[in-house]
Order: sequence, then C-alpha cells, then structure tokens
Amino acid sequence: MLLGTFFVISGSIGVIRFPDVYTRLHAASKAATLGVAGILIGAFIFMYVETGNVSGKLLLGIFFILLTAPVAGHMIGKAAYKSDVPLWEKSGYDEWKDHIQKEQQKENS
Repeated sequence: MLLGTFFVISGSIGVIRFPDVYTRLHAASKAATLGVAGILIGAFIFMYVETGNVSGKLLLGIFFILLTAPVAGHMIGKAAYKSDVPLWEKSGYDEWKDHIQKEQQKENS
C-alpha cells in the first residue's frame, strides 16, 4: 500500500509541475495505473492474510485498472494532439507530425 501511495503522490506532483498536457497526462496515467493498482494489491494481500478469503472484486478492480488506465491516457493524448494542443517548446521531436503528413500524402495520391 505504501508503494501505491508513493506513486499516487508522485503522480500528483507531476501533474502540478510538468509543463504541458502530454507530460501531465503521462504522470496522471502512471499514477492511476501503478498507484491505484498498488493500493488494491495491498488490500488484496491484507484481506487474504487476515481472513483467508480471495476477493474477486479486488482482483477485478486490479485487472480493469491495469487494462483501462493506459488506454484512456493514450486516447486522451491522441485527442489532444489532433485538437492541435501545442507540445512543450523544449520537446525533442514530434513523431506524430511526420506520421500524419505521410497519411495525408497517401490519401491525396
């Protein structure tokens, strides 16, 4: 549980401190995936050790968090990019720009 809490706190700090939407989104999705999954795994272990029961609800929660949070982060980032939200000026290289230009050239041909 402490490891999950660490990820949630560090992700929250990243959301506040990072310069653009994309890096903030990265921090938020990592915090959701690793932090919440870590806390749920800790709760699962606690329930198993204390009561001897295997909680299906906690297992499903862990599974769905690990499945949906990265996909949601990717889709939100892609939507932001297609809505022309600017990258941070010190970003190294815009790989999507070349990819989209190639797709547009194929459509025009």
